[in-house]
This record gives sequence, C-alpha cells and structure tokens, in this order.
Amino acid sequence: MESWMLIAFDSTQQALRTEMLLEFLDIEIDICPTPKEITAGCALSIQFPTDDLNTVKKTIQDEQVEIRGIYFKSENGYDNIEM
Repeated sequence: MESWMLIAFDSTQQALRTEMLLEFLDIEIDICPTPKEITAGCALSIQFPTDDLNTVKKTIQDEQVEIRGIYFKSENGYDNIEM
C-alpha cells in the first residue's frame, strides 16, 4: 500500500492554489477535510503520495505557498515534517 502525506493550510485560497500547482505537475492528490488532530485555519487539506515529497516541497518553496505544515500519519497521530 502506498503511503500518503498531508499538507494543511491556514487559508482556503492557498489550498486551492496548491491544488492547481500540483495538478499541473501531474501529482496524484486528494482533497480531504483537515484532521481534527491538526490545528489549521482551513478545513481543507491535500493528501499526496510520499514518493512525491521532494517535488511538493520544492513547489511550495518556489511558489512561496503559505502552508501550516506537511504531515505524515504515524501511530501517534500526525507528525509535522521539516520543510
């Protein structure tokens, strides 16, 4: 089974912008509600395959997207990874 990571946002505008950027790069994404374990200002999050992490991080940095964080689901909930 493929593992997924999650991007949480503080604004819906940034979530929708990121969705457009990642779709343009043909990255498989899934829009989902932000898990209650993650405190964010936006109810939308984007899931993407872990294999695409480097491309996603580079896109977020290059395009100066404002995010709450990138998270990996672990046994203890969601762990924020370093940008």
